[in-house]
Amino acid sequence: MKYFLIYLLCVNLIGFLFMFWDKQNAIHDRRRISEMQLFRIAFLLGSIGIICGMYPFRHKTKHKHFTIGMPAIFIVETALILFVYFKFIA
Repeated sequence: MKYFLIYLLCVNLIGFLFMFWDKQNAIHDRRRISEMQLFRIAFLLGSIGIICGMYPFRHKTKHKHFTIGMPAIFIVETALILFVYFKFIA
């Protein structure tokens, strides 16, 4: 359980930093991080980091697939984690 929490912390920190990095690249007209890469991080349980990076940096907030998709991924992942935890671990 301890390693899982460390993993969650790391992957969400990476998601948050990727949103910051992509916003900075957008501002300075540099090579961007693909949306698919951001979704991959979200699917690896980093959706909270992505969401937490969207609003303070005002990045991808006009894209419906981010404003709806990221919270939807978070809800599904949370439900799946809770199911696995209570079904097999607790």
